Amino acid sequence: MLEVTRLVAGYGKVEVLHGLTFSVPTGQLVTLIGSNGAGKSTTMRTLSGMLKPTAGRITLNGRDLTGLDSHAVTRRGIAHSPEGRRVFPTLSVLDNLRLGAYTRLTGQRTRGDVTADLERMAVLFPRLRERRHQLAGTLSGGEQQMLAMARALMLNPEVLLLDEPSMGLAPLLVEEVFRIIRQLREDQVTILLVEQFAAAALWVADYAYVIENGHIRIEGPARQLRNDPAVQAAYLGRGH
Repeated sequence: MLEVTRLVAGYGKVEVLHGLTFSVPTGQLVTLIGSNGAGKSTTMRTLSGMLKPTAGRITLNGRDLTGLDSHAVTRRGIAHSPEGRRVFPTLSVLDNLRLGAYTRLTGQRTRGDVTADLERMAVLFPRLRERRHQLAGTLSGGEQQMLAMARALMLNPEVLLLDEPSMGLAPLLVEEVFRIIRQLREDQVTILLVEQFAAAALWVADYAYVIENGHIRIEGPARQLRNDPAVQAAYLGRGH
């Protein structure tokens, strides 16, 4: 289980997160929804070690990860598929996937069989199988998003952080991304999802938190929040 307690973080003197407390139980999909600027991506960057918290605690299965660098967080089992994809454009699809398994290939993290997981990614993301020798920078935006997700999964993580996986994608590709997310949920991959389409996120998630101005304002089972009038009015109206 990923547990976050009274987390405070931001950029320089600008505090964005003001004491967040939430958890992601093992085998569940939890979503964090909120308006632009609410602190969703800042939360993800802090969990993955890209930002250092100024207060609070982050633990994974009882082990303290607070303040660790990204490479150390990765070795402990948190994989981050970041907003904006950020694939390695001059490397092939296959080499991007192998980089996702770097800590496993170097023996820093021994978990599962890398070759078997490469085959699993080919099944889960059939477009990537077709383009496995193609340079990542020549892929379409949707294909790059799938590669970013698959690369993160190659860690065989304890927790997968998915930050805005549908951003900038055409509707058909959004459907494909959510098909994959639903499959991962059925496979009981532990996921924290940040997603601009709140309605879609609430349909696929087990539990949800609503963040406003760096605070958790509402939480509950995703089905309950889908039917909450305040959530519907603020996040599930036009554009969702």
